[in-house]
Amino acid sequence: MIKKIFLAIVTLAFILSGCNKTVDEPGRLVVKITDDPFNIDLVESATITINKIEIRQAGQPDGNPFIVVSEDTLTFDLLTLRNGITEEVSNISIPPGNYDLVRLYVDEASLKIKDQPVEFKVKVPSGSQTGLKIFISPSLTVNGGLTSELLLDFDLSKSFVMTGHMGHGSGVTGFIFKPCIRATNNSTAGRIEGMVTDTSLVKLMNAKVWVEKDTVMSTAFTDTLGHYAFIGIPAGTYSVFATKENYDTVSYSDIHVSGGSKTIQNFILTLE
Repeated sequence: MIKKIFLAIVTLAFILSGCNKTVDEPGRLVVKITDDPFNIDLVESATITINKIEIRQAGQPDGNPFIVVSEDTLTFDLLTLRNGITEEVSNISIPPGNYDLVRLYVDEASLKIKDQPVEFKVKVPSGSQTGLKIFISPSLTVNGGLTSELLLDFDLSKSFVMTGHMGHGSGVTGFIFKPCIRATNNSTAGRIEGMVTDTSLVKLMNAKVWVEKDTVMSTAFTDTLGHYAFIGIPAGTYSVFATKENYDTVSYSDIHVSGGSKTIQNFILTLE
């Protein structure tokens, strides 16, 4: 379970706001950050520091096609960003066009595990020098004066790998950063959310919920009210699962998601 600590640390939403489509008018880029949450029972705090964000305009001639989105040094406790909550990190105008790659310069990351005496500083290989490269597929189209959103979702069950073992020998000795990031055009995406309860309708905290389409796309854990939410889910049909320790696993297939809409799916879990 500890390997899932940094389950999905960061999500960026780029919002280009306006009313009427204009060919030469720039769009406006708002960068937000969120957490696709992990099992917070094990974690006291989870922070990252970002010192630069760039986005690449596709199809540009030789030269530097990157636009600097932010050069502020920003630190976030991602434990507070759960179930669809976002944090704005930038607001900037950018030229119309297609954008196919983001570079995220992560200066450092750290985890504070409950009952562990020290905070774990996580090395970010090349993260602050060359940036973490996240491809946008399909590319994001920005039209002048119109709104478009891009969501970047870190799957930290794969991005942060624990060294050592909780409760064995010397315990956890650290974490290795191996980023795994999903990019979604949030302008055409929807969301899935709902409640997880037991058969007595008691709300279940920290129940694990995940979305699949061929493979696991995103994972969440319910909050104190038994609520979960997935944002930035591309339009399509999915399977959704929920479980909790000592409970069975419940799944629903053919869950339809439409762009710009919310799909409600509740779960009732039975004790094993």
